[in-house]
Amino acid sequence: MELHARDVRQDVRELGALLGDVLEEQSSTESFRTVEEMRTAAIDYRKGDTESRERLNRVIDNLDPHGESVVARAFTTYFELINLAEERERVRTIREASQEGDLEDGLVATVESFADGDADPETVQRVLDDVLIEPTFTAHPTEARRKTVKAKLRSIAARIEDMDERRLTDRERQQLWRKVDAEVTSLWQTSQVRGRRPEPQDEARNVQWYLENILFDVVGQVYAEFEDVLADEYPEVDVPKLFEFRSWAGSDRDGNPFVTPEVTEDTLERQRSVVLGKYSDALKRLSGVLSQDGTRVDAGAEFERSLVADRERLPVVAEETEERYPNEPYRQKLKLMRERIRRIEDVRPDGYANHHELLEDLRVIDQSLRNNGAEVVADEYLSPLMRQVDTFGFTLASLDLRDHQENHTEAVHEALSQQGIDYYGRDEAGRTEVLTEAILQEEPLLDLEDTEDLSDTAARVLTRFEKLGEWQKEYGVGAIDTYAISMTEEPSHVLEVLFLADQAGVVSLPDHCGIDVVPLLETESALNGARRIMGTLFENEAYEKVLAARNGVQEIMLGYSDSNKENGYLAANWDLYKNQRRLASICDDFDVKMRLFHGRGGSISRGGGPMNEAMLALPNETVTGQIKFTEQGEAIAEKYANPRIAERNLEQMLNAQVRSRHEAIREPEDHVPDEWADAMDTMATAARAEYRDLLESEGFVSYFGQATPIGVIEDLNLGSRPASRSGERTVEDLRAIPWVFSWTQSRCIITGWYALGTGIQAYLDDGGDVETLREMYEEWPFFRTTLDNSSLALARTDFDIAEHYADLADAELRERFFPRLQDEYETARSIVLDVSGRESLLKRQWLDESLRRRNPYVDPLNLLQTHLLSQTHRTEDEERTLRLTVKGVAAGMKNTG
Repeated sequence: MELHARDVRQDVRELGALLGDVLEEQSSTESFRTVEEMRTAAIDYRKGDTESRERLNRVIDNLDPHGESVVARAFTTYFELINLAEERERVRTIREASQEGDLEDGLVATVESFADGDADPETVQRVLDDVLIEPTFTAHPTEARRKTVKAKLRSIAARIEDMDERRLTDRERQQLWRKVDAEVTSLWQTSQVRGRRPEPQDEARNVQWYLENILFDVVGQVYAEFEDVLADEYPEVDVPKLFEFRSWAGSDRDGNPFVTPEVTEDTLERQRSVVLGKYSDALKRLSGVLSQDGTRVDAGAEFERSLVADRERLPVVAEETEERYPNEPYRQKLKLMRERIRRIEDVRPDGYANHHELLEDLRVIDQSLRNNGAEVVADEYLSPLMRQVDTFGFTLASLDLRDHQENHTEAVHEALSQQGIDYYGRDEAGRTEVLTEAILQEEPLLDLEDTEDLSDTAARVLTRFEKLGEWQKEYGVGAIDTYAISMTEEPSHVLEVLFLADQAGVVSLPDHCGIDVVPLLETESALNGARRIMGTLFENEAYEKVLAARNGVQEIMLGYSDSNKENGYLAANWDLYKNQRRLASICDDFDVKMRLFHGRGGSISRGGGPMNEAMLALPNETVTGQIKFTEQGEAIAEKYANPRIAERNLEQMLNAQVRSRHEAIREPEDHVPDEWADAMDTMATAARAEYRDLLESEGFVSYFGQATPIGVIEDLNLGSRPASRSGERTVEDLRAIPWVFSWTQSRCIITGWYALGTGIQAYLDDGGDVETLREMYEEWPFFRTTLDNSSLALARTDFDIAEHYADLADAELRERFFPRLQDEYETARSIVLDVSGRESLLKRQWLDESLRRRNPYVDPLNLLQTHLLSQTHRTEDEERTLRLTVKGVAAGMKNTG
């Protein structure tokens, strides 16, 4: 059976032709011919039909500002459309593999892994009870597309899907294509560049869109399929809660002064309203289904008690309901449930106190239906809704607060100074002692509302904690119950947050602790000092009570981005691997269950790459079942904009985490041969030295500023957060996102491969052999994933294009750094191919095809960008075009930072 009426080539061809027609209609025939000339010139060079890009450069040199704008818009829009075509092809692949029953890493494979391992039902139940996957959406400014543009692209994608999956008449097909034509025309006339920097509320609404419109529905489908597949092999096993979604959007204060308590409160209120509206709508639809006649169906005693309780709770509404739905008990119950949902947000009493009460009402209806032989109705309508309520609660996504430890230290110092306590003057042991005593004493030390004589920083911190207590009372503890501390270096940095939470009434030991305090270990010194930091906390009298109140679980966050920027790709990955094992050992020594929070970025350079492969590559010691990780920037759109791709993504993550947990139970420790670990130590040491030498070389920061578009990126309205923590352009102070973004734009992605070759070569020069490396690649998931991810960055690097950016730098700087980067690239490329045994850097054919399809169209944007960057004086129109080329290259590379 043919599932689809189109293929990716047809989509690319027809969308490209349509864009050409729109370009000619909306601009001019001359503009169309110019774009065509550039397109064919770029293709001819890539095919080897011409020896240089002179023809392409000549066209660019002759463009006036208007022509530059049209060219940038044309190629940027092309990539937006081609990305849709490739997304559609991904959906085709998923559907066809599902139909054939050979979908890799899916839910069937998950259950088969249990059966193949002779797992008994008790083991399967234990594994599933341990697993909890927590994707955490962040507002990091790496999504280069406007919300308006994204909405138009989703509309086009829906039309292409209809033409691909529905049986249409010729006229119906023509009508759909006219709608595509209209959307592309509107897209052409829409500004691609934001006129203002997005506010935190914009970013929170962006995250909310994916939760509300995609994941809310997809989650129920994933559970339903998993339960069906599992029941075939293990009918006695229950599927517990496996997913929970969290967000930093609207609550991450680190380095972003625009995230105020008002923003956080607005986010909490809006998310609650959205999810309650979803439940109310679902109950209304359910009322259309559950029309059973009470004179023919016995709803049961438990249901009757529940209905009577609601009637007594809401007598006026109950009377109206009985008149409207006589002898229809389920409809009466659902109407009363909707009323209780409505009352959650208003002043009237008797609304649901929490989502567990709503879940219990749904369970009662579900059981009543099953007792009446309506299992199919319960499975189809009640079970998905119950999963949604269990997953999203009354919060949609729980918020994590985050701020830099320096701000907490300053706030505590100023507040305690008013109490006659010299906090700054104490050493670490002294600070820990005073904080512990303050937390354990019953009476609070501080009045968090009294901020009159405090600095702005201290006042903001104290106000946030005061509001935290109010938010938990209004929205529930689970709505905002985590506090991450950036740049944690000492135990006192954790105790400072605990102390402030205690003063706010969020913590009341030993009975209650309303937050997880999460140290973010992101520097080499913090990671190396992990045993001192965590060990001190685990032995602390107050913190022991915190752990007891939080079910013995300690969440620890690892920062991938800054670690990479500080140490380079290879050394950072090895450090993170070792430190994860070290943290697991520390927690095990103190009988604490660890939940690792992986602060991964969207790009390879910041810990990105396929999440399921990353899960499978984690050390067994760290796989406790619970895992949390950030989802950032354009990676959110790529994974969650399309429902079928979102479902596939969740299935792959579930498959990976279940398999990893099962393996960790069977083999609690990773048995890494000493020879392999020693090899990695040698490689990482040499790689770190080479990378640090590059960064610390005189003139390198100047070269970075001249040979990349960092100046443009710093001014882009991508996100609400500044590009730098202090406003200075140094590698140390620059945020990891613009650092990676800049190198990606210039097609010299050193952040994903620099010093990899030097490191591996150092191992070989030290007596190592390639056969050992090949054995490591075949048998060690960590090493294989590290090299495969670096291969992606190597494949996206193009030194022909990077040379044009290098030419923008001072001649002396260019000669000092560009050959060095090029030599390192060639070394890394050669070694990766040799070790992996592949002829191509990319192991996935579709990815190789995608890159080949894109490169000729990215080239004109890169060359136009360097042409504009070379100008010492640019008009306002040229500045706008330059910013648009950044958007276009990001769309073409499908990656920012």
